[in-house]
Amino acid sequence: MYRVAICEDEEQQRERVKRILVGLSVKTDTEFEIELFSSGEDLISHYERGGAPFHILILDVEMGGMNGIMAARRLRSQKHFDEQIIFLTSYPEYMVESFDVITFQYLIKPVAPQLLEEKILKLCDYFQAQDKKFMVIKSGYEEVVLRHDDIIGIEAAKSLTVKSKLHVITTTGIYETRGIIAEYASALRDSHFLHIHRSIIINLLHVHKFAGGSVLMSGGQEFPIGRSKIKEVKDFYTKFMIMKGSSYDSL
Repeated sequence: MYRVAICEDEEQQRERVKRILVGLSVKTDTEFEIELFSSGEDLISHYERGGAPFHILILDVEMGGMNGIMAARRLRSQKHFDEQIIFLTSYPEYMVESFDVITFQYLIKPVAPQLLEEKILKLCDYFQAQDKKFMVIKSGYEEVVLRHDDIIGIEAAKSLTVKSKLHVITTTGIYETRGIIAEYASALRDSHFLHIHRSIIINLLHVHKFAGGSVLMSGGQEFPIGRSKIKEVKDFYTKFMIMKGSSYDSL
């Protein structure tokens, strides 16, 4: 499900965009949760009250009071960077100014339904691709969303009271959760993680250097490598770095 905010001061236009999204939902079996806002101030107030964030913001540029670009600038200044913004406007001269707030698309009114549908579906594809780069763990009573790139390693922790206890070590701290290390290794196999010891998975992006039978990580952690895995781990890391370098060279 994708949460979409339509922020437009003309009711007729708000309803038109909503109808396009509802029709797209029926045609593609994509679920949208749509909320309507009549001004930039209303949208900002939603966020300041702690309202749930949106995946997509469809903003009219010309509105009385706080216009769409001003509202987007306020949200970006408050560190809301995940929202993808589509601007709707009758005036192309605002396009350059819209670039300052990291805009996905700038569409000139009246927008053909097929064009808006095409842009929304591209955003849905983008969000699906991003979902593969995150992991959700239960830590205590909370569910924590972690970016794969922020995870340094996952380590099975000994505990007399908690079964299958794991430490998920990230760039910002350590989270305790439960799980089977082998299952995490399997799930993360295609995301530059490597099972280096029966109780340890590391993120190859955070390897600092190898020292004998251990690996030093970017956060200062030192993990042992299983004796039978030392050559395999170093060879795999070498191939990873070669592939990573090739990827940068092709940019």
